[in-house]
Amino acid sequence: MRLRAIRRLCGGRLPRLVIFDLDGTLIDSVPDIARALDAALHAFDLPAAGAGRVRQWVGRGSRRLVSDALAFAGAASAPGRNTARVDALLQRYLAAYLADCTTLTTLSPGVSELLAALDAAGIRYACATNKPERIALKILAHFGLAERMAAVVGGDSGWGTKPDAAPLLALLESLELDANAALMVGDSRHDVDAARAARIPVVCIADGYNHGEDIRLAAPDLVVGHFCELL
Repeated sequence: MRLRAIRRLCGGRLPRLVIFDLDGTLIDSVPDIARALDAALHAFDLPAAGAGRVRQWVGRGSRRLVSDALAFAGAASAPGRNTARVDALLQRYLAAYLADCTTLTTLSPGVSELLAALDAAGIRYACATNKPERIALKILAHFGLAERMAAVVGGDSGWGTKPDAAPLLALLESLELDANAALMVGDSRHDVDAARAARIPVVCIADGYNHGEDIRLAAPDLVVGHFCELL
């Protein structure tokens, strides 16, 4: 039986909607994020962060990302002045990232196979990411996924960011579905916390972006090493 793991997670039946996180889940985006962030840092004569550090920071929204970069560079200062620094670096980073957010980004292994199986089963899927919506849509379109998503909610879509449940609940409301009809697939504790708050079962990818922590510590309903384990 196809999708047996998903069926087990949803109490013996298939969900009507699967909500995917983006960074570290559907895609490996750190190379492009790091390149854009380092270019922004260079513009302000600050040291590059590098992909290794960026991998530990991704997942909490763009503003938190540049705040972490400023702290690493030793450029954080008094609260009022630091806000201006964050605003300036954020604007430069987002411009650089929007201009080139797909060159080095790749789909995670097994994504195509899993989405094909969901399509065959008549299960819709959506994306809830803390990344700005316009950038998320550009990346999804690059991989031919934007038009296949039932809905996309970004960190700037007006519903806050994960771990708040509001982005997930907004998706469900827009698609006229209840939480018991959905499944969350992510990679971080923020995805787990958001899904728990929305009362949605959650599965996580083991090697995604979880700030250097083992995702098992967040106690998702299931941890998999590869999307094909969900087939």
